[in-house]
Amino acid sequence: MLIRSGKIQFLFWTAFFSVMIYLWIVAIGVQTFVLPDEKPMELPQNAVVLMFILYGLLIISVLAGTIVAAMIDNKFYRNFFGTLLIIAFVTVLAAKSMFG
Repeated sequence: MLIRSGKIQFLFWTAFFSVMIYLWIVAIGVQTFVLPDEKPMELPQNAVVLMFILYGLLIISVLAGTIVAAMIDNKFYRNFFGTLLIIAFVTVLAAKSMFG
């Protein structure tokens, strides 16, 4: 059995939960805005608030992972979190351009 250091375990679990939060955001966005049964008359406030909270958690976890990966000089996780950060910002920009 491999025993990893606490820093590597932190990076792994931070990466895992960051990906899960991102997939949760995408699922909520697709269900609410892309594939609704009927066109909503007004913006669904609860879905928007949940997405803002999830984006906040995503940014905090990605930045924490990036900082720890940079401090211990782990190239794989530094590239992973950098790519995830870029993907998250591109998703925000794409959603903003589609829905105004």
